[in-house]
Amino acid sequence: GINAEYGKQWYQRRVREAVVSTQSTGSTVRKQTPNEFLKQLIGRPVMVKLSSGVDYRGIFANLDGYMNVILEQTEEYMNGELKNKYGDTFIRGNNVLYISPQRKRL
Repeated sequence: GINAEYGKQWYQRRVREAVVSTQSTGSTVRKQTPNEFLKQLIGRPVMVKLSSGVDYRGIFANLDGYMNVILEQTEEYMNGELKNKYGDTFIRGNNVLYISPQRKRL
């Protein structure tokens, strides 16, 4: 496996190097780093997919430098089926596969 320090360094390089297109208006494209994109999601509904296949859906409350995620009003899904509901949830960053914005409010 990849050790935590290597993973953190890899993520920090990607944040510095990557540019993500997040908005398109006609011929104008607004570009952001992944970090800027994630900060815009605070207070909005998201889905956090884990490497185990489980996903959590809730209101994105915060993210730290280790990619640890805090969600509010969290629902746990396994194979698309609701398994549990939680209040506030802390998800350890090394388990996160991706974070995706959700269209509707929970």
